[in-house]
Amino acid sequence: MIASVIVDVAARQTDRMFDYLVPNELADTIVPGVRVHVPFANRNVQGFVMKLHNEPQIAIEKLKPISDQLDLTPPVTEELLLLSEAIKEETLSYHISVLKAMLPAAMRASYDKELYLEEEDPELTGLFVDGVIASWNEFTKQAPENDIQLITRHIRKGTIRVSPIVTTKDARKKQLQVTYVQEPDLTQFSQAKKQLLLSEYLLTCEIGTSFTLKGLAEEANVTTAVINQLVDKGVLKKDYATVGRDPYAGRTFKSSVPMALTEEQQESIRPIEEAFQTNKHETFLLHGVTGSGKTEIYLQSIEQVLDKGKEAIVLVPEISLTPQMVTRFKSRFGSRVAVLHSALSKGEKYDEWRKIREGKVDVVVGARSAVFAPFTNLGIIIIDEEHEMSYKQEEAPRYHARDVAIKRASYYNCPVILGSATPSLESFARAKKGVYTLLSMQERVNQTAMPPVHVIDMREELQNGNRSMFSTSVLEAMQDRLAKKEQMVLLLNRRGYSTFIMCRDCGYVAECPHCDISLTYHRNDQSLQCHYCGHRETIPTVCPSCQSDSIRFFGTGTQKVEQELAKELPDARVIRMDVDTTRRKGSHEKLLQSFEKGEADILLGTQMIAKGLDFPNITLVGVLAADSMLHLPDFRSAERSFQLLTQVAGRAGRHDKQGEVFVQTYTPDHYSVQDVKTHNFLSFYEKEMKMRQLAGYPPYYFLAVVHVSHADLNKAVEVTTNIASYLRRSLSDSAKIYGPSASPIPRIKDRYRYQCMIKYKIEPNLHHVLQELIESYQKEIMKTDLQLHVDTNPYMML
Repeated sequence: MIASVIVDVAARQTDRMFDYLVPNELADTIVPGVRVHVPFANRNVQGFVMKLHNEPQIAIEKLKPISDQLDLTPPVTEELLLLSEAIKEETLSYHISVLKAMLPAAMRASYDKELYLEEEDPELTGLFVDGVIASWNEFTKQAPENDIQLITRHIRKGTIRVSPIVTTKDARKKQLQVTYVQEPDLTQFSQAKKQLLLSEYLLTCEIGTSFTLKGLAEEANVTTAVINQLVDKGVLKKDYATVGRDPYAGRTFKSSVPMALTEEQQESIRPIEEAFQTNKHETFLLHGVTGSGKTEIYLQSIEQVLDKGKEAIVLVPEISLTPQMVTRFKSRFGSRVAVLHSALSKGEKYDEWRKIREGKVDVVVGARSAVFAPFTNLGIIIIDEEHEMSYKQEEAPRYHARDVAIKRASYYNCPVILGSATPSLESFARAKKGVYTLLSMQERVNQTAMPPVHVIDMREELQNGNRSMFSTSVLEAMQDRLAKKEQMVLLLNRRGYSTFIMCRDCGYVAECPHCDISLTYHRNDQSLQCHYCGHRETIPTVCPSCQSDSIRFFGTGTQKVEQELAKELPDARVIRMDVDTTRRKGSHEKLLQSFEKGEADILLGTQMIAKGLDFPNITLVGVLAADSMLHLPDFRSAERSFQLLTQVAGRAGRHDKQGEVFVQTYTPDHYSVQDVKTHNFLSFYEKEMKMRQLAGYPPYYFLAVVHVSHADLNKAVEVTTNIASYLRRSLSDSAKIYGPSASPIPRIKDRYRYQCMIKYKIEPNLHHVLQELIESYQKEIMKTDLQLHVDTNPYMML
């Protein structure tokens, strides 16, 4: 038997299947989808078995045997293997990158080296233990630089032999336990009171009962030394057992029951029910205003899917939606729900994934990568807030979760629900064309009115002498809510204290020496930081350019707003949520729970507070800098501004109390701001579609971008120029090629970035042309500092 294996070597030359002999002892257990260790280029590497056959590509005697099999149950299902091939083709990624993206990080192989001393050398005395360094990775962590250089020199000389090893950690958590295996003879223990006490306790238990050491010691009121004595006598047996890590252990979720649906909800759920009752693959775009009850439709759709013995995947955009979302799903479906998101540890993610693979759960709630949950009988896939950028992966493999979900659903003949109050233009255009089925809900569940939105022109405030970051109206509204003991949400689409520092005399702006971007001021450690490469430096007291002391902070950050709030509203209790305050595990959830309990009056934060929050006491939402996204060099900037403003406006007045929204802006006449004022998505959609049509952007055209980066500016320009010429020659005349041009941020981490953009409507040859392009630069990429990647569906234009 021969296995075709994709090896864990991410390079264009190795991006294909290699044949290996299946040893007789593995013949009954090897199946497609299992991970194996195989010899490759004089070392052992991990690989994935793609298929089994008996027709080798080369002479059978030249084939090497598989060294080891790592799984009995394949972690990658047959359907996911097929899907990996499709994603590889569409995203122009390495096959191994796609397969690894489908598994939790805890299951990925790590590579190490063993070093053997071939001949004695006085220079190397003391560095080797019995002539061996067992782990090069561990050695390099603690050894001084000159020892590492010394060993490297001897490897070149041949004094030291290197043996590569591949290790795959057992990701399962093990715990020491004792098992009751033999009844004790009490006459043995007449002189040992504590052993007698433990033996009497064990006689009340059944043979085969297992305990943790601590648990048994507490139950029997003895020490672990006494337990060890009974282990020595053969009454108890010590061993390690696998224990599951439950990120929600100790949490109780109050059980919830399905709610009565409104007329709009019933009309929306009916076609979804028909689709899964008839096993029909159909994509639904559920366009419902904030508070219209989309989540209840998700829950009731899933319930019907589970009743048919099938499984469900629910994607939420990011960690910010997860706590409340998880609570709603756990309350309805209890232990049938697994959770996969970035706030979990590697081990917790692995255990949640294992529950899915072993069929112990039938609902998954998670962020982007949860779309690869290894279910084998899917009944529905739901993507909440489908317009969110975080569903697109920005590094290889550059897949979009929506496209993957639709592919998986077509395999299982089941429906996909894309839900949003502000759908992406591409999705809404597809729904208008009939590619997706449009379901619309324009009223809130409890008939509460959409909150009035007041647009504040900050230019007028400035003219009236108000230099504060709060307009007069917002300040008065906040004082009113404090008096009424109601809660507020303030959104600032930034992090840090002030955006940048500038000299008022000469115009100098502190910039990162490695990236073409200004440094951001962080007040807590009084530093300037680059949010791209991590460079940090102290704040200058005088201008480095003209030596003047007119250095001032410009822009507004969450820390600065918090300080201003303390000055303007000293009695207000503020919770700040941004990247800096939510770094620690669980901090996000703790802050939200604190706000829900009424321990703060104001929730101040960045984008992470704009979506998914549903608190009855929020009656005021203030957006402090509505323009911050509008003027980015990205054709989607107006769309993203409208989506963010609409989402955050939807946090106000969701229950009995009337809400109110204030949007502070320097461009009050922009259509994205005006249409938020009237909560009118259709009006915004029509205007933005005209802009896209005029400029030739999606959904009227498809896009692909070739990114080139190099430490040498001339080389980056030269390669991009050659690529643009090649594309003009190879693609049809209807394709538009733009470039070479510098990327919007031309330099990051001392690398110059250039790009070439392709706009096209129908280009059947495109993937083949791009594949050839990548292959033609392979040698140069391997030998020089050149980096080249292609994004066939770009979402981040920066």
